[in-house]
Amino acid sequence: MTTTSQTMPVNSVAENVLGTMGTVCWTIQMIPQIWKSWRTKSTQGLSHWLVLVWGCAASFLGAYTIILELNIPLIVQPQLFGFLALVSWGQCQYYGNAQPKRRKRAILLALVVMLLVGALEVMLVFAVGPSYRNNTESGKRAVQFLGIISSVLISLALIPQYGEIYRLKEVVGISIAFMVVDALGGVFSDLSLVFRDKFDVIAAITYSLVVVLDGFVLLLALILNPRAEKRRQRLALLAIGTPPSTANRQ
Repeated sequence: MTTTSQTMPVNSVAENVLGTMGTVCWTIQMIPQIWKSWRTKSTQGLSHWLVLVWGCAASFLGAYTIILELNIPLIVQPQLFGFLALVSWGQCQYYGNAQPKRRKRAILLALVVMLLVGALEVMLVFAVGPSYRNNTESGKRAVQFLGIISSVLISLALIPQYGEIYRLKEVVGISIAFMVVDALGGVFSDLSLVFRDKFDVIAAITYSLVVVLDGFVLLLALILNPRAEKRRQRLALLAIGTPPSTANRQ
């Protein structure tokens, strides 16, 4: 990614520790969501576009880390992230279909998409890697594009989730623990940049966007969910009082 030199308090140990913490958060972040969907046997309220776009973005991010020959944890992270995101997307397709045949198709579809995303990553590595290793300008720009497009996709993928929240007037289906871990990953990754010798502006903007977008979802949950619960309680009370009055009119 493009970097801009700034006078920063360089500390490689702090950078690596914070970066590792961010990587761990972004590796396991999908597990609470997958568990919640499996436990409730429902993905209502979770935008399938969110997890699908994240799964696809992992191919660009994975190719980026492999071509740059980053450390093993950073290479493994997008692979696990993309796999778990597509598992969650598969759950959206599976639980969204009640018919057994359609559920089998949903499983097959999820597997096919995983293979396509993996194939895209391999193709990008072989297409861009040689020119980058030859130190060509086109190779450098291509790698830079991979980093930017993956960051943009990961950040913007949260926008469809806002559509679900607006439609349902509350935050349901999406795991709060998932959002918290995702936001923490952005915070730790942001902090790790502070201790680099060169501050990565693009990465900082991306991480900050993730924190802000996740934080807004959490804020909406704090505001809308209690209101929705009170609304359901009022409707329940009205429903209890309705039958007698209806019977009297009849």
